[in-house]
Amino acid sequence: MQNITVEELKARLDAGEHLNILDVREPAEYAQFNINGKLIPLGQIMGMQFDDIEDWKDQEIIVHCHAGMRSMQACMMLETAGFSNLKNLTGGMKDWQEKYGNATI
Repeated sequence: MQNITVEELKARLDAGEHLNILDVREPAEYAQFNINGKLIPLGQIMGMQFDDIEDWKDQEIIVHCHAGMRSMQACMMLETAGFSNLKNLTGGMKDWQEKYGNATI
């Protein structure tokens, strides 16, 4: 697992890159604000319920949550399941909103 900052992610999104973004927050958090990532809450990841992203197994996946801790756990679990190119968004949506407000992609 590697880390990526909100600045790096925003720059890549602004450049028009197609990215696999995985949001591991709860549905209520996602409903309040999101950057259009695929929502699979951490509980489902921990329960190995992530069939929706099996085709991302060999692709880069940027994983985020609110502050970076749940996404780090999700990255570790996904690594044990064979996902090989995971990046944890340090600071998560907390840092994103502090820097960019509710700017989405």
